[in-house]
Amino acid sequence: MAETTDGGLVARVLGGEEEAFEQLFVRHRRRVALIAGRFFRRPEQIEEVLQEAFAKAYFALSDFAARPGGDFAAWLARIAFNVCYDELRRAARRPESPLEDLSAEETAALGRRVRAAQDGDAEGAAVSRDLAEKLLRRLSPEDRLVLVMLEVEELGVAEIAGAMGWSLSKVKVRAHRARAALRRALERFL
Repeated sequence: MAETTDGGLVARVLGGEEEAFEQLFVRHRRRVALIAGRFFRRPEQIEEVLQEAFAKAYFALSDFAARPGGDFAAWLARIAFNVCYDELRRAARRPESPLEDLSAEETAALGRRVRAAQDGDAEGAAVSRDLAEKLLRRLSPEDRLVLVMLEVEELGVAEIAGAMGWSLSKVKVRAHRARAALRRALERFL
């Protein structure tokens, strides 16, 4: 029986066994969809990232195989983050600003709910999540990417630098700037 490790499946794909890539897809699709879901809400956007990430991975399998001992899941996650980053940059060129879609009354009501959410009610928590998502959309693609990778995915600075091909200082500066921009945007509601 053939190997069922990720490395074994990659070797089988490179040997011409296309079904092995389907096994990789089934094995890792949820993780890639979760990564995409951190950046995009609409199912069609998540599906687009999923398809693009796996297409890029498929055509780069020989690059992965050339690095012995590589972690396929981490390699694929890096591709997924890069696809998300590219899509965020494309979206920034055609801006849609969810916060500016709110009327003055809605903004005031949202501010009251955010302050009231401190008592731990479920509705307040949902409003807080919605606000956090809208605030994140206000950030530049790089800032949003760094904050999601740090705070949501709980990756370390070195892991982010390695995944994105950035220096450690760029990750730290981006994180600092992103948190400051997030605080400024939040101050509108408090």
